Amino acid sequence: METLYLFRPMTNQPNQNPEQIARDKIDEMLREAGWLVQSKSKVDLTAGKGIAVREYQTDVGPADYVMFVDRKPVGIIEAKREDEGHRLTVVEEQSSNYANAKLKYLNNDPLPFVYESTGTITRFTDYRDPKPRGRNVFWFHKPETIAEWLKKGKSLRERLLSIPALDETGLRPAQIVAVNNLEHSFKKNRPKALIQMATGAGKTFTAATFVYRLLKHADAKRILFLVDTKNLGEQAEQEFMTFQPNDDNRKFTELYNVQRLSSSYIASDSQVCISTIQRLYSILKGEELDESAELENPNENSWLQNKMSKNKAVPVEYTPKVPIEQFDFIVIDEAHRSIYNLWKQVLDYFDAFLIGLTATPDKRTFGFFNENVVSQYTYEESVIDGVNVPYDVYTIETDISQKGETIKAGWFVDRRDKLTRKKRWQQEDEDTEYKRNDLDKKVVNPSQIRNIIREYKRALKTTIYPNRIDENGEYEVPKTLVFAKTDSHADDIIKIIREEFDEGNDFCKKVTYKIEEDPKSVLNRFRNSYYPRIAVTVDMIATGTDVKPLEVLLFMRDVKSINYFEQMKGRGTRTINSDTLQLVSKTAKTKTHFVIVDAVGATKSKKTDSRPLERKKSVPMKDLLGAVTMGVADEDLFLSLANRLIRLEKQITDKEKDKLLEYSGGKNLKQITKELITAFDQDEIETKAQIEIDKIPVQDQTPALIEEAKKDAQEQLILEATKTFNGELNGYLDNVRKQHEQIIDSVNIDTVTKSEWETTSVDKATEIVKDFTEYLEANKDEIKALSIFYNQPYNRRDITFKMIKDVMEKLQLEKPLLAPDYVWDAYATLEDVKSKQPKDELTALVSLIRRACGIDSELKAYDKTIENNFITWIFKQNAGQHNRFTQEQLDWLRMIKDHVVSSYHIEIDDLDYTPFDAKGGKGKMYQLFGKEMNEIIEELNKVLAA
Repeated sequence: METLYLFRPMTNQPNQNPEQIARDKIDEMLREAGWLVQSKSKVDLTAGKGIAVREYQTDVGPADYVMFVDRKPVGIIEAKREDEGHRLTVVEEQSSNYANAKLKYLNNDPLPFVYESTGTITRFTDYRDPKPRGRNVFWFHKPETIAEWLKKGKSLRERLLSIPALDETGLRPAQIVAVNNLEHSFKKNRPKALIQMATGAGKTFTAATFVYRLLKHADAKRILFLVDTKNLGEQAEQEFMTFQPNDDNRKFTELYNVQRLSSSYIASDSQVCISTIQRLYSILKGEELDESAELENPNENSWLQNKMSKNKAVPVEYTPKVPIEQFDFIVIDEAHRSIYNLWKQVLDYFDAFLIGLTATPDKRTFGFFNENVVSQYTYEESVIDGVNVPYDVYTIETDISQKGETIKAGWFVDRRDKLTRKKRWQQEDEDTEYKRNDLDKKVVNPSQIRNIIREYKRALKTTIYPNRIDENGEYEVPKTLVFAKTDSHADDIIKIIREEFDEGNDFCKKVTYKIEEDPKSVLNRFRNSYYPRIAVTVDMIATGTDVKPLEVLLFMRDVKSINYFEQMKGRGTRTINSDTLQLVSKTAKTKTHFVIVDAVGATKSKKTDSRPLERKKSVPMKDLLGAVTMGVADEDLFLSLANRLIRLEKQITDKEKDKLLEYSGGKNLKQITKELITAFDQDEIETKAQIEIDKIPVQDQTPALIEEAKKDAQEQLILEATKTFNGELNGYLDNVRKQHEQIIDSVNIDTVTKSEWETTSVDKATEIVKDFTEYLEANKDEIKALSIFYNQPYNRRDITFKMIKDVMEKLQLEKPLLAPDYVWDAYATLEDVKSKQPKDELTALVSLIRRACGIDSELKAYDKTIENNFITWIFKQNAGQHNRFTQEQLDWLRMIKDHVVSSYHIEIDDLDYTPFDAKGGKGKMYQLFGKEMNEIIEELNKVLAA
């Protein structure tokens, strides 16, 4: 059984020189990694799997350490004192000489594994690599690992050179570029690489593709997929479960073991591990992590950010059960967010290639990945390629949203408890003025929420998506995601949406971590079922969650972080094929774009690159609780939280104190506070340590042992203080400490002051119409249908279904952005379009071509044009000869008209097919119309296409 050692920083003996101090540190590091350290006079190579022998003689002098695995020499360590850390690269030649030397008593080959170390800084070179290159490592590798490497023969970096060419089947161009360039980067032994890929362009699928290739073709041992929220981890797991490679008919999870970490246990047979960065951090600190710490992006925690920006990160230590070589590759999802300051240590710990995935990098991201951007695929490029859809912005403003209001003294208003939502009726003693930023926090104005929702409903039907009328004549609301400020705000919004849309509970649902229903179940219904039509969230599906049918994002909260805002917008960018869309929406034919409805100025407010810079010094209680739950043991943190809890204890009611006991395991606030303070009270630490010290004989009580006892005592006190905190307790403390009541201002009635497309959307619409017109102009001589529309309008009778389909196919191939739906909406933004958009895309295209080339002075639905032309023609026929056609003849003429609506043209031979064949076909028409048959068909082709 392997002996595990708990690493403690060395306490240096007096009078040691710097070289001896470094050797002691190196000895301790080796032991931690499972090596037995022996002096050259007491060598016993059978004592363990890995032996490190000090001062072993070679034919070029004694090597500081020679490493043996299974009694065979495998490596060299060149030890230097700490102040020579900056010179370790210079030492490489010296260590290489020892590695190539002959060892005393042995006829050895050159030793492949070479380290240079001061005990603080360690560098490592594997001389089996092509172009061997040294790299910094956190610790020494385990002997078992080196035995495994030798058994494989070729090094990982050499195996990477023989990865075969990529099978590009099923991959988008941007994914092909990303995988090829990444593998080229691996072959060049670049330690870090960044893939920038627009949200919705398939980052996780790209990752699954290269992860599969690394496991299969480079024989990678284990790959870590690192995320910063539990939600992203679950999504990544789903992606790997459904991924099927081109060269195998089995799913990824049938070929390789995928483990999503929910504890500190990493299975020895797992080949892909999915973990949050905060869980891995807690594992490396030897602590358990409550799952509630994984729900939110740690980069949003202002205490951690402020603390770590002052370079006081709590260091990780070597963990024998998770050695530095645990992973060959680490894929960092959403790499722009949580890999700096505190969290960077997790990545620095492992001896692995790092691959970042992000849609929205900032300067720090580029810097962290050594500016090795192997693939850049922007949102704009993805839209041009038809991988994502573009968006328009519709603004709704109300008077109170912009200016706030005043509740006058003497008014009777409701005051609502934030937690229980219980109301009480009260007459106000004094005026209460509230600003826009107080809304839904200090004050709730139902009229403000109601007017936004009511205006959204009106604008949907008249302007945003006016053509969504189902077969029953009812308006179908497109799938809408509403961003709310808080859970309480979300509840208010949901109640008003259900009322204003006159719908039931299923129509609008809340999707947050705190709902009673399973949030995943609600999210899946929102994604895959007809109901709910509207979902309201605070943060759970703001980032990284894929809901392809989404067509509207309604912002009822502002966002200050540019990256977070881009991620939120990314929820709407996903494309979806028409068949899948129509499973959840009856009236939506295709998703050509999405709409941001901005009710709070989110698209105009000033954004910053990183959240911490915009934070005030006052840290939210939620962030202090989150940091403690994450296992951060810091005196400032403990005392800050204790101070808040002391104040809270004086504020809350007896009933609330009793409720708190349910979540805290029976501890009241005074006990919890005392434990937090005691954890850093030196007198308390010494008293607790003394109990253990007294158990040791006096002659053995060295200064080092006394310090060790104090450290152990403090760790126990810290553990006792922190284990009280969990997700339920944190949620309760965070909510109960907030202002208990909100004023419900039901007196001041709001009014809508603005409801329109943003100017940028008008500009965009103008650009789309211009692009469409220019494209038709540019191709008018090349495409037959366009040539007729532009050059021979009198021949419009000859335009066939196939000709229009040719135009559509060329348009889809060369200009996917100019989809008829999108161009129609652009015209509707710029001019008063009275016609509803035709349900058939090709018919809409004909309407647009006629408008663009000037045949129609306004945009009209072509099917309605044919209908009107037919009625006019019939009137004319009857005017010259009363009731010229019999009822049976009229039925045939209407069939011809309907055929032209769907096929744009009719030939004599078409009469032999549906629907004419069922009525007697060509022969029957001749019977009805005689010699006039050909003339009528020719005339209808001409008249209907006019």
